Amino acid sequence: MILETNSPQETFSAGRQLGEKAFPGQVITLTGDLGVGKTVFTQGLAKGLGIEEPVNSPTFTIVQVYDEGSLPLYHFDVYRIGDIEEMDEVGFEEYVMGDGVSLIEWANLIEEILPENRTEVIIEKDLEKGFDYRKIIINEMK
Repeated sequence: MILETNSPQETFSAGRQLGEKAFPGQVITLTGDLGVGKTVFTQGLAKGLGIEEPVNSPTFTIVQVYDEGSLPLYHFDVYRIGDIEEMDEVGFEEYVMGDGVSLIEWANLIEEILPENRTEVIIEKDLEKGFDYRKIIINEMK
């Protein structure tokens, strides 16, 4: 599926729609350049799960858990991972195999440990179509 958005609000809404359809054990990978809207999309997804507290990228803590919604959200930001073994230290496998929704920003950096069954989200900019234009590609990987 390909979605096109033209504002941060539309990108947020796209995330919210995915969150409203999320299911226990779902793994969502999120990739895109810096400043493309990954956090805005994630905030929308959290809203779709019924999470009201502020959601920010856990860049320095690697994982942030939000458990007040319809499903727990395990929000990973692996941008600063130096070694894949650091993922074991934060309990990556337990989260991914759990009953919540795991959302992994910069997932391309830990490709070798991602589950085969996942929802892949790629966000791209195209400045020729406008500063706020985003192309959001959602693929179900099996």
